[in-house]
Amino acid sequence: MSANKIYLSSPHMSDEGYEMQYIKEAFSSNWIAPLGNNVNEFENDLAQYVNIGHAAALLSGTAAIHLALKAAGVGTGDIVFCPSLTFSATANPIIYQNAIPVFIDSDHDTWNMSPDALEQAFKKYTPKAVIVVHLYGLSASMDEISEICKKYNVPLIEDAAESLGTIYKGKHTGTFGDYGVFSFNGNKIITTSGGGMLVSNNEEMVKKVRFWATQSRDHARHYQHSELGYNYRMSNVLAGIGRGQLKVLAQRVEKKKHIFEFYKRELSQLEGVNMMPVNDWDKPNYWLSCITVTGEVRPLDIMVALEDENIESRPVWKPMHMQPYFEKYDFVGNGVSEMIYENGICLPSDTKITDEDLNRVVKIIRKLWRK
Repeated sequence: MSANKIYLSSPHMSDEGYEMQYIKEAFSSNWIAPLGNNVNEFENDLAQYVNIGHAAALLSGTAAIHLALKAAGVGTGDIVFCPSLTFSATANPIIYQNAIPVFIDSDHDTWNMSPDALEQAFKKYTPKAVIVVHLYGLSASMDEISEICKKYNVPLIEDAAESLGTIYKGKHTGTFGDYGVFSFNGNKIITTSGGGMLVSNNEEMVKKVRFWATQSRDHARHYQHSELGYNYRMSNVLAGIGRGQLKVLAQRVEKKKHIFEFYKRELSQLEGVNMMPVNDWDKPNYWLSCITVTGEVRPLDIMVALEDENIESRPVWKPMHMQPYFEKYDFVGNGVSEMIYENGICLPSDTKITDEDLNRVVKIIRKLWRK
């Protein structure tokens, strides 16, 4: 355990100190909270980066999904289609709205929502909304999924928490649906320590989201509230970090791609090892480099071997329909998400990782195949 720790994906501030410039601006103006110029400019910068009309800076990606569901009219007893292979933050807001999740399987080609399973689910249910996820920075099959949602006239929400910077056929993920959601949690490709963003071309609904996120305070001299509100707005200080981080996003994507290509070159020849799928029409941000293993060496063997050498790794997300809290809800599919979970592992993908570190990771993994 004497070697330096290698992280899965940790915060990485800019070498140029962009973040501190904006934080100092917040301090010097005394706009620490709740809002301020950094919030406005972070919203503008992010919207411009992904080429969408409007954005609302919030406390988390989870809050953004919650308010996207609310904006889509989801309420008590409504059904919402959601990928099973995702983090629980995608599904939890459905419960916040007293709605009912129905979990949709993945496909092998993208690891994301299967259009075939989605179409099958529409034949069984009439949902109020569909949430699609771009897992690990890999874009879902958005042409097919968007077309299905349009056919049934159902709002589409994109959970792009893991895919800021990912391009699907020339267009940013998070901008195909009625609402898109990004996360700036500490492990994401850029971070504000905690935070999220809701984006949309629907200006009125983005204004409504900002209203709900600031406790639904009516325009009145006194404190008046005609609707249920939430304390979901991002602070001016955190937004300053985000403004600085956006300036280095392209560098982070390039480093993440380098990490993925390194693993692909060094591990793909091992029997039973397959990299996560990258399609010709997809330019991922490669947030985490993931592999699946079939054969005698199992994901846990790799994780334990890395852990013994002070190196972080992680299982692929456990599907929601297998989770104790969510297992009572319906699942539509044939077990692809379970297969990915059982055979998948997320390898160290920290943007501060060196090639020496990567060689160290690869050497440990290769050793398991020589036993």
